[in-house]
This record gives sequence, structure tokens and C-alpha cells, in this order.
Amino acid sequence: MVQKQRVLILCTGNSCRSQMAEGWIDHELGETWEARSAGTNPAGNVHPLAVTVMAEAGVDISGCVPEHVDTYLAQAWDLVITVCDSAHETCPVFPSPVETLHVSFPDPADAEGTREEQIEIFRAVRDAIRQRLLPKIERRTR
Repeated sequence: MVQKQRVLILCTGNSCRSQMAEGWIDHELGETWEARSAGTNPAGNVHPLAVTVMAEAGVDISGCVPEHVDTYLAQAWDLVITVCDSAHETCPVFPSPVETLHVSFPDPADAEGTREEQIEIFRAVRDAIRQRLLPKIERRTR
């Protein structure tokens, strides 16, 4: 059995973008990658619209819980990805050498308007994460 590579996805609140990225990685690349996500200032829960739009795509993130990045600092990672500019600027230093990658996405939690308008923004971010981030990770597969 091949040992999976490990990727940690960081954003500020760990309630939308990083949770969706973790869900996509587990769903699409789970045979070769083990994903975790965390925040530099984690929210109380995963945003319900993130759960909704991921479920529409067949990915269940309903059991996920925002966690603080400090939980993962001492662990070995093959790749650390920041998905928001704030997390990129405040990303802590990991004790072990690790490749880092920054791929920024807009925060869907900032969406305004009707529920349907907000959900469209969540869908756009969900799809952008799948289209832009997964190929970058897949290229790094051993």
C-alpha cells in the first residue's frame, strides 16, 4: 500500500474555503492524499451554505469542525496551502520544512443578497477550488 501524502489547507476562519478544499481533496484525490484544514482564527462552525453546496456536488462536509492551525504545527506535512490572503500573511512557521503554496479564493461568507444570490457565490467558489486547486495538488503526487 502506498503511503498517502499529507496536505494542510489554511484560511482564516476554517469555515468555508479550507473546508471545501479539504472535502474536494478527500473526494477526488483521497487515494493518494490525506487532507486536513485549519484556521488562523477559526469560526465556531462550518458555514451551512458551504455544507449545502458541497452536498450538491456529492461531497459531505457536514461533520467537519473548524480547528486552529496550532493543532497541526508539530505534524509532518508534504504540502501546506493557504486559500486566503489573510492566512497567507499570518501563516505560522512550521517546525519541519514543508512546501507551501498560496492559491487565494474570495470568501463566500462575505456574500450579500438573497439566499439564492449567496448560494451562487458559494457554488462559484466551490467550483473554482475544484478547478484551480486540485490540479496543483495532483501535479505534486509522488
